[in-house]
This record gives sequence, structure tokens and C-alpha cells, in this order.
Amino acid sequence: MSSLIWYIYDFAQKAWANAFTNAKSLPELAEKPDRFRNFPKVNKEYCIGCGACTVSCPSPNAIKIIREKDDETGEGMTYPVIYEGACIRCGFCAEVCPTEPKTLECGENHLIKPEFNIIPSKRQYIVDDYLCIKCKKCMKKCPVNAISLVNDKMHVDQLNCIACGECIDVCPVNGAMKGVFVENLQDQKDLILLTVNYLEDYINSKEEDLRALQKDSLLQYDVPLDDIWDEALKIIPDEEVSFEIVSNAVNRLKIRIIDWDKSKCKKCQLCIPDCPTGCISFDEDEDTIVRDKDRCLRCSICYQTCPFSVIKYFIAKFSLEDDRIIHTTVKASNLNEEILME
Repeated sequence: MSSLIWYIYDFAQKAWANAFTNAKSLPELAEKPDRFRNFPKVNKEYCIGCGACTVSCPSPNAIKIIREKDDETGEGMTYPVIYEGACIRCGFCAEVCPTEPKTLECGENHLIKPEFNIIPSKRQYIVDDYLCIKCKKCMKKCPVNAISLVNDKMHVDQLNCIACGECIDVCPVNGAMKGVFVENLQDQKDLILLTVNYLEDYINSKEEDLRALQKDSLLQYDVPLDDIWDEALKIIPDEEVSFEIVSNAVNRLKIRIIDWDKSKCKKCQLCIPDCPTGCISFDEDEDTIVRDKDRCLRCSICYQTCPFSVIKYFIAKFSLEDDRIIHTTVKASNLNEEILME
């Protein structure tokens, strides 16, 4: 009996030693997958400070928006910062970013690749994975077979695409297929910023509705695009181009709204030192707390700090179709639920 136990023990030792000596990783573990997402790269010059990336992030403290200090050359830039210790590389921030080109790049699918196209076009057609339902109607409609399913994602081969636009016409989901304009990038950024500011101001003007909104309820508004359309055309005169840029941005946009009722504020001033940009101050003459909306990052730190729940925090989502009406939904946010749901 003892010899049998010794034999088994000796065999196990040799097997272990052989396995250790010749150990190697399985190919599927050693090789980097094609769609592996790295830590997001930040192109801060494109950022419009909308906060959509921070709203979408499921990992606490992985991404924050900061604002540089103003100096004699002008206002400090606003842009997101990635904290790699908390980032899980999910790519949600890149998916919801409304700017084109992306402020955040994370994974090959969300880049506007500068590939050579033998047919000159002011547009490059790409698929927005955040909205795509993989119905394959675009793939079936494409006259040159430039669209295919790659790694379970719809992909447009830019070398074969002839920019006919038939894929957009047949796509059933508004904004899932995009004709991205690859020129006048600064004008595009200005146009998107105009739209974001307009929507935020509109929602902020509904103070009574916001303050009466219950936790599990929604506010819905139809916001007319025509109110800023003349100003939009001053930036990009081509109506078709302007509408498409605004539509692409609006349909993936989320905006944070910060509001508080000064009449209920206890003036404890705990929110002032915690504000990362110093946009909150105490006006001694008026005996009230003041927030500089232009400097506010909508980071929600003041909302979390306020011990009396006077500061309110909301999430707004939008949809724009051919009727030139921006359909808007606003809900009161709960950060704990948001981390689990987003």
C-alpha cells in the first residue's frame, strides 16, 4: 500500500514539474483580441464640457471633467481626465461622446479612421454601436457590399464605400448609421456647443417643474430647434449638413442639470470648499450662495455634499427627428442607482 502511495506521489511530482517547465498561455489568452479596448485617449481640444461621458461611466471615480484655470491668453480648457486605477475600459464614455471627432477614443470601432477613399466625399459613413440593433438592413441595401458584420459589430469598409447614403435611408434607428462630416471640425464643435447650451438653458428655465419633480417621475418637453436655427446657419450655412450634425449629437446626448432653491438653502457653505472649479461662492451683500453656471462642470459634488438635500441633480436625454422638435426627457438622478444602471 505504501509503495502505491509513493508511486502516485512521485508521478504527480513529475507531472507537475513537466507542466511547470513547459507552461505556456493559451493562444486566446496570450493574443490581444481585435476589439480589445485600451484606456480612453482624451482629445481635450474637442471637448464641449457636456458631461455625457461622466454620466455613462459605471465605475466610480474613473472619469472626471476638469477645467483649467483662466489666464491672460483666455479661458481654461474643459475636458475629461481618466483615472486608470478605477477605469474598467468598457468604452461607454467613447460611445456616448457627441463630438465628432471624438473627445474620447477607446476601441477601434469608435474612431473616424483616416483611410484613403478613392471617391472624394465630405462625409464618411460609420456605424454607431451605441444605437445599432444589428438588423443588417444597411448591409443588405449597400450596392457595393461595403458593410459587413465584423466581430459581432456592423462595420463600414471605408475603402469600398461610395458615400451614396443608402445605408442611412434604410436604417430604422435614428442616428445608428452616421454620415460624419470630415471637414470644418471647429464649426461642427461650435454648432454642437450652441445646441447643448440651448437645451441646458431651456431645462434650467423650468425651475418650478424641476423642484416639484418626484424621484420616480419624468418631465417631458418638446423643444423647438427653430429657436436657434438662424444662429446655427450662421455657423454652417448648409441646412442639410447643419441638421445632420445637430441630430447626430442630440440623439446620443445626456446633460446633467444642477439646481437649488435659494429660499430653502441653509447657507451652511459646505458646498463652497468642495467645488473643484470654485464656481460656488457666498455673496455677503445678498446673503446667499451663488453658482457661476459658466464655470460649473455639473460634477454633482455639491449635490452629494449638501446635508439638507437642497441641491437637486437631474439627467436629461434627447431625441431629434425630421420634425425639428427636440423631444426631451428629464428625471431626478440618484447616484447610487445610476452607477448600477448606466
